[in-house]
Amino acid sequence: MIILRVVAVVVLAAGLAARAGGEPPVVAGVEPAAAWIRRSSAVDVRAEDLDAAVARGRAFLVGTQNPDGSFGSAERTKDLNIMAGVGSHFGFRAATTALCVQALIEEDDGSAEVAAVIDRGERWLLDHLPDVRRDDPTMIYNVWAHAYGIQALVAMHGRKPDDVPRRERIMELIGGQFDRLVKYESAQGGWGYYDFTIGSQRPASASTSFVNATVLIAFHDASRIGAEPPEKVTRRAIAATEEQMLPDFSYLYGMYLKWQPRRGINRPGGSLARSQACNLALRLWGDERITDGVIEEWLDRLIVRNGWLELGRKRPIPHESFFQVAGYFYFYGHYYAARALAEIPAELRPHYQDNLARIIMKVQDADGSWWDYPLYNYHQPYGTAYALMTLHRCRRP
Repeated sequence: MIILRVVAVVVLAAGLAARAGGEPPVVAGVEPAAAWIRRSSAVDVRAEDLDAAVARGRAFLVGTQNPDGSFGSAERTKDLNIMAGVGSHFGFRAATTALCVQALIEEDDGSAEVAAVIDRGERWLLDHLPDVRRDDPTMIYNVWAHAYGIQALVAMHGRKPDDVPRRERIMELIGGQFDRLVKYESAQGGWGYYDFTIGSQRPASASTSFVNATVLIAFHDASRIGAEPPEKVTRRAIAATEEQMLPDFSYLYGMYLKWQPRRGINRPGGSLARSQACNLALRLWGDERITDGVIEEWLDRLIVRNGWLELGRKRPIPHESFFQVAGYFYFYGHYYAARALAEIPAELRPHYQDNLARIIMKVQDADGSWWDYPLYNYHQPYGTAYALMTLHRCRRP
């Protein structure tokens, strides 16, 4: 028993030291994922195949936009739906529309048809994004709309640079989304999407690592065009995310699980998608522990251990798969992995670009869409948007 305790202490100390040094821990006798994948044969993705997949996905979005310019709806229910009131669905539609507009801006083919779809989507966001609110004291899904709304507005800001009044309105709307995220900030710092504790005006929601990461990345995007996010809220969100970081750069699902760090959902297999977003968010906001080596290690894990996410893809019950992985993490994780490529040396990117592209292209459906979790009628548009933005970052210079 004494020997086992000594071993446990040594392993823990090694993990903490690795975390302090900004590198993943190395376990004796276990080959790191990076070593395995770099020995494997290269996966070459032809540019024309990637272009064809993107064209099919873009056509799906063009063909399924709602008449009012939005994407997604509360239709196509199933026997097991996550709880959502009218306000929640408004938030879901706004977040989905924001993702689709951003994806189409990034993968605009220059046609009049796509331009018209983008214009309609932009008008819907400009008209309706300011009205997105919390559903009720419990459900705070609107945080997704505010985060992805900011990202879409940033993309829109760069689309018509000569239209000064339009740009001014976009900057004003970004400020409004900042205000919403201040209002709905968790008392723990950061954000969550449920408040099962009190239902207070300032949510008593559990700070959730990947929601924090999503917002922080959107904040950083906004700062690049001169829209500075609220400093105190940003600082608290960074601290809350860092508090959920484990020694191997896995992240707790949420602060409420801090006393269960080795529960399946918090282990590397459960954090496979979250770590892509959380590592990127902290890196962008200056955390020196998130080195190139950490980014690369978790990209390698995503590729080598992709099966943990694949096993959860398209399952109708959240968290029913191994490591309590939910289907909705699939395209989310790959999107943020693709965004993280900008943080590593340029000479290393092609290997990851080809592997990510191969994974995404392989799971495209016959109708051109991608989806990972049946969420009313939002899953195909948001999944397709994530996939298009992932493939966009897999293009070679």
